[in-house]
Amino acid sequence: MQTLLQVYFRMPLFFRLLSSVLLLMLLFGTVIHILEPVHFPTVFDGVWWAFVTGSTVGYGDYVPLSNPGRIVAILLILAGGGLVTFYMATISAGTIKHEQDLSKGLVTYKGNDHIILVGWNERTKQLMEMIAEQNINRQVVLIDHTLNHLPYQKHHLHFVRGSAFEDETLEKANLKQAKYAVITADPSKKEQQADQTTILTTVAIKGNNPDITLITEILTKDQIKNASRAGADSIIRSNDFMSTLIFQELFRQSPIRPFGLLLEVLADQQFQQIPLPDALYNKTFLECVNYYASSEKLMIGIKRKDKVIVKPPFHTKLQQDDTLIVLSALHK
Repeated sequence: MQTLLQVYFRMPLFFRLLSSVLLLMLLFGTVIHILEPVHFPTVFDGVWWAFVTGSTVGYGDYVPLSNPGRIVAILLILAGGGLVTFYMATISAGTIKHEQDLSKGLVTYKGNDHIILVGWNERTKQLMEMIAEQNINRQVVLIDHTLNHLPYQKHHLHFVRGSAFEDETLEKANLKQAKYAVITADPSKKEQQADQTTILTTVAIKGNNPDITLITEILTKDQIKNASRAGADSIIRSNDFMSTLIFQELFRQSPIRPFGLLLEVLADQQFQQIPLPDALYNKTFLECVNYYASSEKLMIGIKRKDKVIVKPPFHTKLQQDDTLIVLSALHK
């Protein structure tokens, strides 16, 4: 008996209340069946009457006629009605509290194969919009230490409040079951400090899940090697990228705006690295371009060892260890 009580009081409040309501209705249903077997032929009929009466619905299809039965009904209304009301109020309050905790980033994520975004800024906002536009069916978990509140229903992502280099925060984001992680630079910090925090976060994420695909944003060239040593699978050099685009914009000699053009291309296309098929070994770059053009893919270059060669001469022969760089349409 003591063990059952210990188990009962260790249960969450919701299940304690539910089990109490079920036991109480079963008790009253059994008692009324025993007292008035003619009007309540089965225990189920008694339990049905107990639920209808205890919830104050009162259909009137089953009514106790004897004085003992009416006394049982009075006790049921006094005890069961209050318990059922308290149970419904607890469910409502628990639902509201859970949604508030979701918005405050206090709830642990339970899913798997999700994407973890570190940092809430314009880059992650636009990334969320692109994921939604492409109808990518994958849950996104956001880790951020600056936000105090993020409406769950509005942004359709699971928010975890905290620092991404802390194990407790990563556990709440269920990092070990995640598929991808993206670390964006903290815009509130100086570039050097932002990169140091990014590298520390990279170490923490890779240390907890070595198999995760990790994309890291680095602002300064000096920290690119450190980010690679920390375990980043891909390093986004945002400052270098923006500087190149600004240079192209400044000194272009044609009416095409490279920045807008690149945004349009990347919105509908994606880069792929494809190992050289056996059928294309020792073929020329031009033959490979024609090969992929038939499947509506644009081959723009090759990766040979650690060197990326964009638009090599058409007569260039492809070698066995080459990786092809192909631009193809996004799959919606």
